[in-house]
Amino acid sequence: MRRIITATVQNSSGVLNRITGMLSKRAFNIESITVGTTEIEGISKMTFVVEVPDPNKIEQLTKQLNKQIDVLKVNDITEKAIVQRELALIKVGSTSASRAEIQGVIEPFRARVLDVSRDSLVIEVTGKPDKIEALIDLLHPYGIKDMTRTGVTAFPRGKQPRQIQEFTLSV
Repeated sequence: MRRIITATVQNSSGVLNRITGMLSKRAFNIESITVGTTEIEGISKMTFVVEVPDPNKIEQLTKQLNKQIDVLKVNDITEKAIVQRELALIKVGSTSASRAEIQGVIEPFRARVLDVSRDSLVIEVTGKPDKIEALIDLLHPYGIKDMTRTGVTAFPRGKQPRQIQEFTLSV
């Protein structure tokens, strides 16, 4: 089960290493990870896309992340309404004859050409991962020479209703 987890952390040396080490020790496969500073100095936000094979392990994952010394807040945003984006740079083979055709392929994706050489184009595209996958599939016939992707970065949309937590009151 693919999960999108965000963690707000202190921006200090070794945080990323400690968190990825913890995930690795517990056999969670990290599909992608992005890290960047926030509007608050000294605070960063991490977005993990992890494969969690057992739904019962999701709570364990968030609890283990919360135990990390530099972690301030952890959210599993998989089930929420979210904004998510990824960036990809794709180098495709091209000739002067195929450039216009490639331009026609990338235009509906709002992708753009960043670099042109005699035998290739470098294309930039941002969007949801499935949009990027669709463009990659369409570019394969031209010959993908190189590609890099940033991984998903995401956060919840606007104000969302709180989840009601059940609890039992002992008397």
